[in-house]
Amino acid sequence: MIESERLTLNSLTEAERGQFVAMCADPEVMHDYGGAWDRTYANERFNRYVAAHQRDGFGKWAIRRKADAAFLGWCGVSPIWPSLPPAPGLEIGWRLVRWAWGAGYATEAARASLADIFARTSAAEVISFTSPTNVRSLAVMARLNLARDESRDFQFEDGNPGVVFVASQTAYPRGGWERSTG
Repeated sequence: MIESERLTLNSLTEAERGQFVAMCADPEVMHDYGGAWDRTYANERFNRYVAAHQRDGFGKWAIRRKADAAFLGWCGVSPIWPSLPPAPGLEIGWRLVRWAWGAGYATEAARASLADIFARTSAAEVISFTSPTNVRSLAVMARLNLARDESRDFQFEDGNPGVVFVASQTAYPRGGWERSTG
């Protein structure tokens, strides 16, 4: 588990499956991911995230608000999917339920996830990528002080462009987080 000021980040569990699937069915949440996912695809992705976390000891964390334990979405660092051009390496990503947008949760969760991965691995960098029209994710990347690396931009399998940003272990500020083993 990782804790930040307002959030806890835990391994995804069966308790989050329904909320995860519902979030992925929201066309507004999924607008930069090719549209809403059907139940089957969302469940496959959930299973993939859980398996990766069990295998690697890190990955997509379930984000919960400390004040009321509300599920806000997921955030975390994981190996880049092998078929994507930036692979191999690590990437950080996030997705939040729509009602949680605009409160700084994605930035807070991402900052804690980056601090955690840099504290417990020898990773020199973690990249983040999105489409150039994903204004919300681009804003999170800016708030995290990620460095733009145009030389690593690529095209997703569907032909859409991906823009790349980098968090360097030497440049990324640590702090404002607490890792717990519980």
